[in-house]
Amino acid sequence: MNINQEFETIAAISTPLGTGGVGVIRISGDKSFDIALKISNRKDLPAGKICHGWILDGETKVDEVVILPFKNPNSYTGEDVVEIQCHGGVNVVRNILDVVLRNGARMAERGEFTKRAFLNKKLDLSQAEAVDDLIHAKTSNFAIQSAKNLSGVLATKINEIKAEIFETTSRIVAGIDFPEDVAEPEYSYLIERFTKSLDEINKILACAKSSDILRQGVKVAIVGRPNVGKSSLFNALLNLDRAIVTDIAGTTRDIIKENLDLGVAVTLIDTAGIREDENIDKVEEIGIEYSKQSAQEADLNLFLYDANVGITDEDKEIYNIIKIKTHIVVANKIDLLTTEFKEEIQNTARLSVYTKDGLDDLKEKMKSIVCQFSLEETEFITNKRQQSCLLRCKESLERALQAAEMEELQDMIYIDLKSALLSLDEITGEVITDDILNNIFDHFCIGK
Repeated sequence: MNINQEFETIAAISTPLGTGGVGVIRISGDKSFDIALKISNRKDLPAGKICHGWILDGETKVDEVVILPFKNPNSYTGEDVVEIQCHGGVNVVRNILDVVLRNGARMAERGEFTKRAFLNKKLDLSQAEAVDDLIHAKTSNFAIQSAKNLSGVLATKINEIKAEIFETTSRIVAGIDFPEDVAEPEYSYLIERFTKSLDEINKILACAKSSDILRQGVKVAIVGRPNVGKSSLFNALLNLDRAIVTDIAGTTRDIIKENLDLGVAVTLIDTAGIREDENIDKVEEIGIEYSKQSAQEADLNLFLYDANVGITDEDKEIYNIIKIKTHIVVANKIDLLTTEFKEEIQNTARLSVYTKDGLDDLKEKMKSIVCQFSLEETEFITNKRQQSCLLRCKESLERALQAAEMEELQDMIYIDLKSALLSLDEITGEVITDDILNNIFDHFCIGK
């Protein structure tokens, strides 16, 4: 984006395209009010007031709308903003956007509204990234955690750490620049301060694994030989008919994936039945290899076998593939048992996909395991970029701490402290390159 583009008035549809009650077109920039007055039957648009009117394309009425005008700096972007709420049909919102674009606005780029909010200091960079996390959250838990960052939880903690390091840095600089008037801080004091700052950074980094799990989710693969009910279990867990179910061996030829919310985002994987047979065709053979690969890559495997038949030699071969990984053994078809169930592997979950008996218990077992992956340490949610900045800050502080313990020249310690501060500044956006900034906002959707 060049300097001229940054000052142009932009517009985009801010709601998903489709049939719905309401669609929103957002306009931001100096010409927002002029454009809105030009394309509507309104004589004025008092800021902060809800305005009713019609959008006009020349003499043609396009739609009856509600117009929300915001005067800078009291808007999402910090600029003049007008939001037009219309009926939610695809063609309605597109027609209004076309009228707006023909009358002085240009199409917004990905994430440009939030980028302008950052540039106008309405949000810091960690809050801007939280907006994207909130939009793309796969679970209610991650949405709640992302909202905390949007409210400034991470930014507040980062600023507290920065303030501590800055204060220590200032005392070192004062001692270096004015040795006759100000004494250099004691090394014991520096050690205490650096240790405290490192403890705070480690506290945030301790949540990194939980953050990654909440953001990326957990892979759960359903594995077993053909016709033990894998696709039926897949459908039952999702509560929809997603996978084809027949009594013909080898029906599932490829892996099928769907999302499931168990408090942590789960990618549920239905795999082809694993078997050795001379009559297997090339397509099923490839599907079986995919199944084995999915089992190896999964965070949790559901090993399914037919309780009415018992664990066969084929089942044992499959179990040997996944037994060293986190897994749940599931005995399916217990509704067909004519004798008392005999547990062949300890802690086997009993299930009838047909009657749904045992399904809730299996879900609870799955939930208890996948939630353990997040370690329940989610006070701070961070992404890979933020974690990288924190690790660089930590390395700089550890060098400063080591230098203080060895009572090296404080001029050298100052260099490491300055590096630590620059790393923290990258998190909140005080120091950031155009390439990094563009990369962040290019992941946003248009209209946000």
